[in-house]
Amino acid sequence: MYEYWLLLPIVCPVLGALAAALIRTVKVRRLVLSAVLLLEILLLLPVMAGDMGTLQILELAGNLRLVLRADAVSKFFSMFIAAIWFFVALFAFEYMEHEHHRQRFFCFFLLTLATLIGVCFAANLVTLYLFYELMTLCTVPLVLHVGSKDAFDAAWKYLAFSVTGASFALLGLFVLQRYCTTDLFTAGGVLDTAMAGDDRQLLLAVFLLMIIGFGCKAGMFPLHAWLPIAHPVAPGPAHAVMSGLVTKMGVVAIIRVVFFLYGWEFVIHTWAQTTVLILSLITVVIGSTLALRQDGLKKRLAFSSVSQVSYVIFGLMLLNPVALQGALYQTLFHALAKNVLFMATAAIIYKTYLTQVSQLRGVGTVYPITLWCFSLAALSLIGIPPTSGFVAKWVLVQGALESSEVGLLRYGGLAVLMLSALLTATYLLPIVTNAFFPGREFDNSVIHRQKKTPLMWVALCTLTAASLILGMFPQLITPAVDAIVNALF
Repeated sequence: MYEYWLLLPIVCPVLGALAAALIRTVKVRRLVLSAVLLLEILLLLPVMAGDMGTLQILELAGNLRLVLRADAVSKFFSMFIAAIWFFVALFAFEYMEHEHHRQRFFCFFLLTLATLIGVCFAANLVTLYLFYELMTLCTVPLVLHVGSKDAFDAAWKYLAFSVTGASFALLGLFVLQRYCTTDLFTAGGVLDTAMAGDDRQLLLAVFLLMIIGFGCKAGMFPLHAWLPIAHPVAPGPAHAVMSGLVTKMGVVAIIRVVFFLYGWEFVIHTWAQTTVLILSLITVVIGSTLALRQDGLKKRLAFSSVSQVSYVIFGLMLLNPVALQGALYQTLFHALAKNVLFMATAAIIYKTYLTQVSQLRGVGTVYPITLWCFSLAALSLIGIPPTSGFVAKWVLVQGALESSEVGLLRYGGLAVLMLSALLTATYLLPIVTNAFFPGREFDNSVIHRQKKTPLMWVALCTLTAASLILGMFPQLITPAVDAIVNALF
């Protein structure tokens, strides 16, 4: 009976979404949704603590079935997603006061959370694919929310790229069925090596297509172009979770394909592994370079996400324990930093309507708390100690040095990561220095809202503090990371 508990963290946000759609009173909606998101965290605690078993929800035609299970990967991702989601919701309560259709926004905001938890708990490829597609459908209305022409254009491009990527994953679902010993994700892989022997090159080609397909959500080249188009048009809180958390579902899917379907031993030292590593490094360079050219603050940060999430893919595809550990650290620490950056950006836009980097000179003298949070998150993305980003990048570098890849790819990868860190500093630090050392006073006439926003400050400061604390004490999450690494190597 314990396995039915796995449904509760998925059903809870769905019920919260229904409440959000029906409740018109702002204060009541805030209280109800806060209670729902706190309950979500509490419902996940028993899952974190023990083994809930495997729950079959539905059996479809043939051997296709929907199955849930919480392993080490599920526990790691679902817990930090639920925790960060709670604080972004607190931020959204005040930020969305100036937006229309708030009930619709919070409805899809909660439905998106349910689909993310579903992706984390998916026990086989069919279930993963179902929740992955539902996640796309639930996030499209967030992109469309403002209803402008740009929003509609961005939503169509987002949908087109997402469907294209998912179709590559669906191809893998069709092809792999005959080669797998079980439909359940299993650490070490489920390919029947005897049966796969004659079709090894075909399976590696399918592997590459699946990684590219799932890499679309993570913003990996060549299906990365939607991210800097779609994310900036969404409301600030939606932009935060899409760049900081929804992109991580691409990472979850890639982990499942590499370590739970194929098995890392099947992929290592193959042309498919080399190709994905090269694609991830190309993405790092593209994202960092294009971020430099953007004056729009949200678009600059969106290109930054393209670059930073591919650090994770690079670490995963090195296929060694240290690099995997670094990739997992980067996943969490990037989620914290990027949510802070986007919420700080949204807070500035909320108060001033200023959206361009060139317009922000001196803004830190008026909103010091917001800009201090932005600054610390920026340092984390760059990888400056004692922020958490430094820990992730340090372990990734160690993993690259321990890699068995040929020297050109190994050291070339290290050079790209170092170059990206320099470019990240180049496009983020001028924002900080101009904000605090303007050379002239900030024009207070552009401030449109004098209203206090304590919930926005609480959310910003809490996630910023978490990024700093985990940077100084990474051992707080090391057991969760090690549980994944030890299961896979």
